[in-house]
Amino acid sequence: MESPPESSSSSPVLLNIGGKRYATTVETLTQREPSSMLAAMFSGRHTLPRHPDTGMVFVDRDGKHFRHVLNWLRDGAVPDMSESEYQQLLREAEYYQLLGLADCINDRLGWKNDENFSEAELTRKDVIKCIQAPRVRFRGVNLSGLDLSKLDLSEVDFSYACIKNANFSSAYLRKAKFRLTEATCSSFQSANLHECELIGANLEGSVLDKANLQSANLQVQLDFQGANLMGANLSGANLEGANLKGAKLAGTNLECANLQRAYLREVDLRETHLTGAKLGGANLVGAIR
Repeated sequence: MESPPESSSSSPVLLNIGGKRYATTVETLTQREPSSMLAAMFSGRHTLPRHPDTGMVFVDRDGKHFRHVLNWLRDGAVPDMSESEYQQLLREAEYYQLLGLADCINDRLGWKNDENFSEAELTRKDVIKCIQAPRVRFRGVNLSGLDLSKLDLSEVDFSYACIKNANFSSAYLRKAKFRLTEATCSSFQSANLHECELIGANLEGSVLDKANLQSANLQVQLDFQGANLMGANLSGANLEGANLKGAKLAGTNLECANLQRAYLREVDLRETHLTGAKLGGANLVGAIR
């Protein structure tokens, strides 16, 4: 049932996606989105179970939309679709962890168009009613400018939402999801963001002083340029590749944080706690230490 990894990146790969058969290459599955689940599967690090006769790898997902996944991986193409079809394709992109494809779909849906984020779609009272439910999702919702301070928003899904200029001061946001969220100039002052997912979130100009981001995942395209992180607890946080240019870091706890390949050029690190932090490949030109 198992076979060794493909011999080369151009070797054919046979896939059975929910009953539909596809043929592609290791190169296609790994090059465009190297951090995706598909890239990990066919990286050569894993031995995959295959059908004993056909050699196919089976994935229990929607086979209809996988052709669009492959077209994205091959040449970055996103098809013209109805909104409901885009929603279906978005679920597949999220499952395969194709962040680039998910971002493009949301652009097509208009969720990242500033014209659609001029006014919040909900009020604070609406949000309070929603968070009384067992599972809360504000995916793609416009919450710009809302005062959500001091609320218990633990495990709430804000992925792809626009929360520009929103006030989350002293809010309890443990395990909340902010994947690819537009959060410029928002306030997270003294908020609890323990174990939050902030992958791809734009926090430029945001205020996080005294916020607790311990063990938060902030990996991939994170923009902290100009953010106020004074006194924030980011111990153990994943800040790999983050842009911290101009960020205020006085008193920030970055102990054991992952700052590999981070942009720290000309940042004042004199009062920053960096014990055990990983700085491999970080740009520290002109940084004050």
